[in-house]
Amino acid sequence: MYKKVILLLTILTLVGCNSSKSVIVTTKTQNSKHKRTATNPSSQKSLITSDVVNSYISDYKDIAMSNMKNFGIPASIILAQGILESGAGQSKLATTSNNHFGIKCYTDWKGETTYHDDDTSQECFRKYKNPEESFQDHADIVSKRKRYASLFDLPKGDYKGWAKGLKNAGYATDPNYPEKLINSIELYHLDQYDNQVLGKDYVLDKKENMTPKTNQYEVQKGDTLYSISKKFNISIEEIKKQNNIVDNAISIGQTLIVK
Repeated sequence: MYKKVILLLTILTLVGCNSSKSVIVTTKTQNSKHKRTATNPSSQKSLITSDVVNSYISDYKDIAMSNMKNFGIPASIILAQGILESGAGQSKLATTSNNHFGIKCYTDWKGETTYHDDDTSQECFRKYKNPEESFQDHADIVSKRKRYASLFDLPKGDYKGWAKGLKNAGYATDPNYPEKLINSIELYHLDQYDNQVLGKDYVLDKKENMTPKTNQYEVQKGDTLYSISKKFNISIEEIKKQNNIVDNAISIGQTLIVK
């Protein structure tokens, strides 16, 4: 009888230890996954609506026009790059480090830094005290580095030439980078700010402002990328590529390019 009691206690002890270990292992796995996701800026799934973009433009158009006057970079290009690179100010890099242009550290940076996964794991990015510093640094880099020098020979306000030139000079590796910049400029009429700096009249067609262009679509209640792709006879992947969408999430009121 005594031996049976000892055996029973031994079995209960072993079972208790094993169940305890399995809980610890599960907890560690969950935490490690969370940390990997949180440090990746591309994993952020914020939805960028036209209202968010218009608010961003309103906040930074004056800085963009000032930098065009002082450095010669089209205000339309500055704003379009800010919208694309920072998700209209919503990206993790923009919200935590005020970096609106995805500018990495390089060897000449002496300021604060932050690390995020990008083309490779945990790359060094510049960190600014405020967004204005980011806009200033962007202007300094583009205006002073030799690889961008030929862009300043383009006609003033030639945003299409600038969009293609930035890609050719190596600002971005995305083959669709020029098209994305140009689409943003034309969708939100960012070239009007170039004209203001250059003293040219800019007349916004009222009909165009009231009726969306045929290659633009505002997401309605019940829409999905699948239903939109069928409506316009375009693939889901093409819609995502044209609009820089990472996953399948869209929101009501969001403006999509569907050409």
